[in-house]
Amino acid sequence: MERISTHQFITLGAAVLLGTTFLPVASMVTGVAGRDSWLCVLPGFMVGIPYGFMIISLLEQYPCKNLLQVSETLFGKWVGKFIGVLYITITGYFGGLLLGQAGDIYQASIMPLTPFLLFSLGALLIVFYLMRSGIEVFARFSEVVFPVIVIALALNVGLSIPRIEQEEFMPILSEGLKPLFWGGIKVVPFAMEYILFLAGIVAFLPTSKQELGQLKTRVWWAISLVGILNTLVVLIQILVFGPTETVRLVYGFLVLGKMVEVSRTVSGVESLFLGVWLGALVIKVSAFFFAVNWGLETVFGLKGIKWNIAVSAVFILIALRFQRGASLIMEIGLVDNYLILPFASVWILALWGVSRWKKGTGVL
Repeated sequence: MERISTHQFITLGAAVLLGTTFLPVASMVTGVAGRDSWLCVLPGFMVGIPYGFMIISLLEQYPCKNLLQVSETLFGKWVGKFIGVLYITITGYFGGLLLGQAGDIYQASIMPLTPFLLFSLGALLIVFYLMRSGIEVFARFSEVVFPVIVIALALNVGLSIPRIEQEEFMPILSEGLKPLFWGGIKVVPFAMEYILFLAGIVAFLPTSKQELGQLKTRVWWAISLVGILNTLVVLIQILVFGPTETVRLVYGFLVLGKMVEVSRTVSGVESLFLGVWLGALVIKVSAFFFAVNWGLETVFGLKGIKWNIAVSAVFILIALRFQRGASLIMEIGLVDNYLILPFASVWILALWGVSRWKKGTGVL
């Protein structure tokens, strides 16, 4: 079985967690928490840390098994398979929706005359190649792409500083703490997306005692890094656009790219940021593509290229189902809030709790 190193784990995990979040996060949280929304981004992501620790502790107890296999061991065959079907359905549907974002954003931003299908197929071909190449190649791909994403985000934030309106920063906590709580709830599903991927990739992680300790540290670093990056993305948009305009601009970070100027000679570099976003999107869609195929193999014993092609067809059909940007964004939000968040949070907590209980009573 393939294995990935702890270093590959942190870059792959951070890349999957960051994914496409830096585009819609500002509009989402500002609509709930207003001017102070940047304060709730990092805490929302940090909710994923204890869940990540639970998964690593399950890896220690059940080495080389993904959590679908562990579910069958702890809950029984049929309950485990029911959970597996839910896992496949949710990850497959969400992955298809994310694939649709490729066509939506590129068609709306820079190539309005190019067919929607062409963008989605192009992204899917890269995803399919990574799937066929294996998890180690996927991890190496993320090692190359993730630093580029971070540098591009930092440049966009840094080059936008001259456009800051300082009065937009104040007053802080003018509406109290309650809006921050609801804003944080909007961010938690992003962390749960990462947890769903971690539930599958855990079978490919090292299992020595020293490396298990390193994995917990890597989970903490990955989530903290992505939380800080998204906090900066939200903060810079509020300071440049103000809270009202930030809510209106669903993809405000791309608008910042259009406004960027370098020495008054280079401007309108949103195409560069779109290229970086495409790399992030490919990593995120690939993560859910892998998850679906892990689920099919674990639950039904289905593996091989024909099933990879079948999953690809399903992804494309879902992407084509939502070609209008507004409906796509709404559907992604519904899946995040009403499927991924409750499923991942309840499943992992129950799995960890039952494992601890059985271990304590000597059943295992």
